[in-house]
Amino acid sequence: FSASSLSSEAQKRGVGQRNSYSSVFYGDVDMDEDVEGNSRLVYVRFVTKLDDPFKVPDTQLGLPSNITRLGLSTVVNNVLQSGPSFYSARLLPFDVLRVPVIDFRRDNWRHEPFDFLINGELVRMSLEEFLLAKGISAEKVLEIEYIKAVAPRKQEEPSFHDDWVSAVDGSNPGFILTGCYDALGRVWKAAGLYVENDTGALVATASKDKTLRLWMFDAEESRGDPTKIRAYKTLRGHNASVQSIAAQPSGDMVCSGSWDCRINLWQTKESDAGASVSIKKRKKGSHDGESQSEGEPVSTLVGHTQCVSSVVWPQHGTIYSASWDHSIRRWDAETGNESLNTCCSDSSSSLDPIDSAVLIFCGKVINCIDIGGESSALIAAGGSDPILRIWDPRKPGSSAPIFQFSSHASWISACKWHKDSWFHLLSASYDGKIMLWDLRTAWPLAVIDSHEDKVLCADWWKGDSVISGGVDSKLCISSEISVK
Repeated sequence: FSASSLSSEAQKRGVGQRNSYSSVFYGDVDMDEDVEGNSRLVYVRFVTKLDDPFKVPDTQLGLPSNITRLGLSTVVNNVLQSGPSFYSARLLPFDVLRVPVIDFRRDNWRHEPFDFLINGELVRMSLEEFLLAKGISAEKVLEIEYIKAVAPRKQEEPSFHDDWVSAVDGSNPGFILTGCYDALGRVWKAAGLYVENDTGALVATASKDKTLRLWMFDAEESRGDPTKIRAYKTLRGHNASVQSIAAQPSGDMVCSGSWDCRINLWQTKESDAGASVSIKKRKKGSHDGESQSEGEPVSTLVGHTQCVSSVVWPQHGTIYSASWDHSIRRWDAETGNESLNTCCSDSSSSLDPIDSAVLIFCGKVINCIDIGGESSALIAAGGSDPILRIWDPRKPGSSAPIFQFSSHASWISACKWHKDSWFHLLSASYDGKIMLWDLRTAWPLAVIDSHEDKVLCADWWKGDSVISGGVDSKLCISSEISVK
């Protein structure tokens, strides 16, 4: 059938007459939807901020009220694939969801999964349920915005390590950094490939040996074989294992959090670069004679009473820290004092007088925090329960997080905002899953199930990929994620 013949047939039946279709195909998903019963037509108009070829004409469509997100995505894809011929009539009959339209204008169209927003909120139920829940009338034309679904479209081959992968960093689009329980840091250009450096880079690592080390990549050298890079500086000053590390945006300093309950600040400027030795050419028993400098902290931030599990340095003069003492603190990096203008607590917890300077008291052990979202001001945190919590410290007197996401089944080990979006972030958990979130819905946008055991770390890479590591000793890369 062509679109015009379908529309004519629908007009013969009558707009209000009951019709049915048995299934909706969404990529590889077969979604059964029953339109029998009391389902009625809802008139909609699709709009988007996407560029061509993802724009549909500005036309009203009649859809069954019990259609879900997957059905909406199928409709939009059929319209986009069909081109202008789809709109020979203004009414889209139910049958278009099951009857193929063969008058296609775009024969090479690739099915694209979409998400849908009504009044700025993502649709995660049928249209009828959504309208009832939000008190929206179905008597007028409903404007629905569609966006590309935020989900990985490709899973790269994993890169295997010799032990647990405890840290990943994707801040540089040219390579990935991983830390492993075999006491080695690794640099990857892509899945399975060690990096050959295109630009100079300074890397800081932290370890259970109580030290930090600084490494310099030589941008002038390029080797076909993996290289072993020697740290040019060792930073000593902690009395226990170093749990977390963060760099000042300028790269001139780094801060570190430790099991000794302290946060140390360190200078990174150093003229001497580390030496690199080819693993292939290195002789057994040989020793590198290059000298290595050592450094001490320029200042120490004291206030936490248990392990400092996470530190972030989002702005030049501001550091955030989280601890197993259940608190999140904000520090002035220049003075070393706690920089606070508000005090929040979880509704299930209360603040003692001694904790009156704490920015947030969560009531749970905190494993990870990150700063991002609207105006880069929201605090996301995960810890010793399956709940990802988000606070807005700009709102004084708030007694609870502004968002709580509870789809994980175990402790949360990592959380990370997307740098180009106010709404999107990821979380990783000991349940072996990574979840992608949008603040406009309480359900995860996607669940990445690429690990076979606990996920210990995760990060965004190049804006469209998620990298992760865990107890299964794998670096996994989930790519082609569209975040707009």
